[in-house]
Amino acid sequence: MKKSKNLIESFNHAVNGIINAVKTERNLKIHFTVAILVMIISLFFDFSRIELLLLSFTITFVLMAELFNTAIEKIVDLVMKDYHPLAKLSKDIGAGAVLISAVNAVIVGYLLFFDRLTPFTSLVLYKLRNSPIYLTFIAIGLVILLTIIFKAKFYRGKGTPFQGGTVSGHSALSFLIATIVSFISENMLVNTLSFILAFLVAESRVEGKIHSLFEVVMGALLGIFIGVLVFQIIG
Repeated sequence: MKKSKNLIESFNHAVNGIINAVKTERNLKIHFTVAILVMIISLFFDFSRIELLLLSFTITFVLMAELFNTAIEKIVDLVMKDYHPLAKLSKDIGAGAVLISAVNAVIVGYLLFFDRLTPFTSLVLYKLRNSPIYLTFIAIGLVILLTIIFKAKFYRGKGTPFQGGTVSGHSALSFLIATIVSFISENMLVNTLSFILAFLVAESRVEGKIHSLFEVVMGALLGIFIGVLVFQIIG
């Protein structure tokens, strides 16, 4: 039980680091925004699994490089109170790593998107609309990214990334899944049970005093909105 608690605490510290970095670093805000836009745009293209994997790794690579660069800057600022050439060099090297990842992202983006920047054909749209696994992957990714951004933007000084915060991530994901099930299943019983389970997840967050009712409702609305956006409007 202690190991499980430590594992959750480790995740909390990790996500808290991401949230604080997004709050304080303008470049990270830009990169997270671009990542969300790229994921949305990728819905309109007929990517293979390998191409989707390459796109995912590229986005992750850029975000990781920016996070490492931010960590280096914080450590240098903590250790060196006055100007020092080596401190500047350390920051420059970190910035260089971000630049390399960004150049790589541009190259990958060119290779993946350039040949596809033509009017969309009915075949592409048909394949997209009949790929629930791909749409689900994109929807979950969007919910996670938006939840992190909202937690960073509207942080109220309470809770942790996995427990509490402005928007309930558990509620958002549970209602997203329920919304997705309602689109891909024609069984009314299955759809009803999905939303009941989502409601129970949300209710448990309020009952456990982890989230307020408002935070849970915001999470539910976020999940439903992304589900409808991806599966009904785009898909």
